[in-house]
Formats: sequence, structure tokens, C-alpha cells
Amino acid sequence: MRFPAFLLLVFALLAPAAAQTVYRYVTPDGRTIFSDQPVPGAKLQGTVTPPAQPSGPTGPVEGRTPTATDKPPADNRAQRLRAATQEVDAATQALAQARATLETGKEPLPGERTGTAGGGSRLNDSYWARQTSNEQAVARAQARLDAAIAARNQAL
Repeated sequence: MRFPAFLLLVFALLAPAAAQTVYRYVTPDGRTIFSDQPVPGAKLQGTVTPPAQPSGPTGPVEGRTPTATDKPPADNRAQRLRAATQEVDAATQALAQARATLETGKEPLPGERTGTAGGGSRLNDSYWARQTSNEQAVARAQARLDAAIAARNQAL
């Protein structure tokens, strides 16, 4: 257990010299020494390359309160919020239009009725295909609106 702790201590002390190579020496009495310079009387066992230091913050540190510098720039946030709000408005209009098309499309169009032998008529497959298409358009518009609202809420 003592050896890994010593190794961590050595790497912590050598952090400013992270680009340098560290040599591992063993003294005649069996002690291991890490150094960037030759150790007199010790035998070279190999080299150790210290781990690379992160170039910048890698994310939030647990237990640390976020600061203003952790947030994206305000103008970028405002632009994202503005774009998300515009998408919500457009999706709302598209949903209203799809619902209106569904409601006005309930009445059969010419050619969507088929006559029967008793003098009556029934709705044919083209009518039902159009109704299904209109219902799917409403569902797609609703899904678009839901996604736009979620994106806007995330941008807040």
C-alpha cells in the first residue's frame, strides 16, 4: 500500500514537469526512487511517463457550486431560447392547421362514395386513406410541438 501512495506523491510533485520523462531507479538496499535526473549508486529500471494533465475544465466538480463562468454566454442562451420559442410558435400553427384539415376533411369528397345495389352509397377506401393521413398529420404535428416545447424548456 505504501508504494502506490508514494508513486502518487511523486506524480503530484512532478505535475508541473508533466512533459518530462521520469526515471525509475532501484538503490542497492531495494528502495525505489523516481527522478528526472540520474541517482548515484542506483540501477535504472525503466522510464515512467506521467499522465497528461487536462487542458481545461472537464465538467462540474462534485460538491462545487457552479459559477457564472460555468454557464454558456448569455447571448448564446438568448439566441437558443429565441429559436426554440419560434419553433414552438411554428409547431403550434402547424398543429392548428393539421387539426383544421382533419375537421374539414370529415365530409367526403367527390369520388369517395361508392354506390350500392339498393340505391344507397358507402364510403370507399380512398376516403378512409385520406382520414388516416389527416390523423397521422395531426399526430406528427403534436409530436413536433411536444419536442419544441421540451427544447424550449431546456433552453430556459
